[in-house]
Amino acid sequence: MASGAVYSHRDPMLKKRDDFEDILEERRNSSDLRYALRCYTPLFYKGVAPCKPSMLKSMVLQSDQLHYVINQVSKETGRETGVVQDEASAILEEMAHTLQLSTVRFFAFTLSKVFKSLFRSICVNEEGIQRLQQAIREHPVVLLPSHRSYMDFLLMSYLLYTYDLTLPVIAAGMDFMGMKFVGEMLRMSGAFFIRRSFGGDKLYWAVFSEYVKTMLKNGFAPVEFFLEGTRSRTSKSLTPKLGLLNIAMDPFLKGQVFDVNVVPVSISYERILEETLYARELLGIPKPKESTSGLFKARKVLSEDYGSIHVYFGQPVSVRSLAEGRVDRCQFNLVPRHIPSRADEDIHSFVNDSAYKLVRAQEENMVLKPWVLLASLLLQNQAAGQKQGVALDELTAQAVWLRDLSRQYGAFLHWPDQMSPSEVVSSSLSLHRGLVRICEGKVQLAVEQEGAPVGPGEPRSTVTPEEKLLSQAVIVLSCASYRNQALHVFLRPALLASAIHAASSNQKQEVFNGFSFLRNMFSNEFILCPGATVQDFEEACYLLVKTGALQVTEQEVLVTEGGHRTLAFLISMLDPFLQGYQVVCRFLCEEATESLTEKQFIPAVRKFIIKHLLAGRLRHAEVLSSDLQKNSLAAFLRLGAVQRIKGVDQGTLKVNTVMVNSLEDTLGGKLPTQKAVAARL
Repeated sequence: MASGAVYSHRDPMLKKRDDFEDILEERRNSSDLRYALRCYTPLFYKGVAPCKPSMLKSMVLQSDQLHYVINQVSKETGRETGVVQDEASAILEEMAHTLQLSTVRFFAFTLSKVFKSLFRSICVNEEGIQRLQQAIREHPVVLLPSHRSYMDFLLMSYLLYTYDLTLPVIAAGMDFMGMKFVGEMLRMSGAFFIRRSFGGDKLYWAVFSEYVKTMLKNGFAPVEFFLEGTRSRTSKSLTPKLGLLNIAMDPFLKGQVFDVNVVPVSISYERILEETLYARELLGIPKPKESTSGLFKARKVLSEDYGSIHVYFGQPVSVRSLAEGRVDRCQFNLVPRHIPSRADEDIHSFVNDSAYKLVRAQEENMVLKPWVLLASLLLQNQAAGQKQGVALDELTAQAVWLRDLSRQYGAFLHWPDQMSPSEVVSSSLSLHRGLVRICEGKVQLAVEQEGAPVGPGEPRSTVTPEEKLLSQAVIVLSCASYRNQALHVFLRPALLASAIHAASSNQKQEVFNGFSFLRNMFSNEFILCPGATVQDFEEACYLLVKTGALQVTEQEVLVTEGGHRTLAFLISMLDPFLQGYQVVCRFLCEEATESLTEKQFIPAVRKFIIKHLLAGRLRHAEVLSSDLQKNSLAAFLRLGAVQRIKGVDQGTLKVNTVMVNSLEDTLGGKLPTQKAVAARL
């Protein structure tokens, strides 16, 4: 381990949390129509007048950068400049928003009705709103919300309208364009539509980047996009995508604006609308295509209770401050600003590091509900073989213990202190009654449902063992999506606990080596900032020492007598991921053929896992998650254990069996079966 590394430990409990207000309270006591039609007078960046969509498009088409690319494409393809210009215009027409206040008012009225029906409360930190208001006045603003639900971008616009803030223009996927009427309504409320992939299309990239930069350079409106690129079906933060963040930072890096303020926003749902839909997607059951008719069919959710939402607007992050000492902006003086250029390695590294910091800021401000802790405990109890469930009073005692531990680790936990622990637990179980059942005073996941349909609309009938397994896995993966909300709190201590368990001695260096290996292995799975291995190790040691689980000296890491319970919980938290990567190793060694392609990988490994689960050789149905399988393959590709064969269609994979076996051994050897965590300690 690198000696002499300095890491500052600030007690996370000392972090001041903003107060929240419920914006639905006023909506329940006043007219929604009056709210929608009220005087809306937001303040703009430096008093800039609102820009009409037609004027914005004209500015983009007349920009020097776009003209340069049009001429390039014309020369490269042999097409006339005018033809390429028309193509650029058509791309912009397909892409651009057509924000209209009348449509915004319609959504304000409609969403007020919908939100009051779905949610008990929508709580917003007012100090964050005030910080955002100030940031919008001073600099161009980029909003970066977390993305766990279709509801996110509607909710963001609703909140900004409620607080009389400038409405954002929002990057949206082309999926919504298939929804007749609704797609155009979204466009008229500020959405601009971009294709999922256009890396090789120089003209499309130029139109898109110039469109975003024109809005930012002129401060017409905050630009909003999801740093993770897509919705997280698992409620884990996803590895950030850098394309849009690169574009958003470009005006500052090239000296076209003094600064850009980036605002991370954390949206926490007590109950996710799409929980079972996401679980089915992870099991390979195709999601329904977005359509207007599908939207109307889904209106039955309005009769359900989805608890509360907490929205935390984080501290605005200055790109100028992030770049200080990291980026030499003089390099951009060497070529004219309008000539596109590929970012060098220093710029790429800077943007990548910034992206990870911003996602970490989102994670730290996620508000965790008691159900997140209960889901963690119920999953562990089930994996430990407690088929009859756990007594309600015992579950409550475990939840109180975990509540106190998570608070010591700095979790942003919303636990109603005015209620007794038993009331809190009972309320949470009631809200999530579709995932749990209580029988004779014992609580367990609702996985023993004979004849439960796998997909919506399927008749109940006698099912095969495989169908029953998938039906149970829907419940497990739905529950795991809530457990995953707390992973960022426990991740680093869990990596350390697993490294201690795997080490053959108490030597600090050996434990650090194991921690470093696991951290590297799981860097596609979790948000682990590049180059921060020593800091993460020191943080994990600090938290486990602080809570009395470890004693750490210069040479040794020792588990205290009272620390076994904490380490057992932490090891169990990471165990589904360890087992998932191990079973993929087994598949690659035993089943992978020379013709296996990336497209075939997920269906093939799923079939392999189902066989092992039905045979009782695996404990965790979570390993069926396609997200976990994709992340493990990405890790093995990154580590060189698997390679893509160049020049072969469909991404054929070549497996280095010796290296995969070695990785499996390091992860824990043979697939664990019935070995209890407590015994392993």
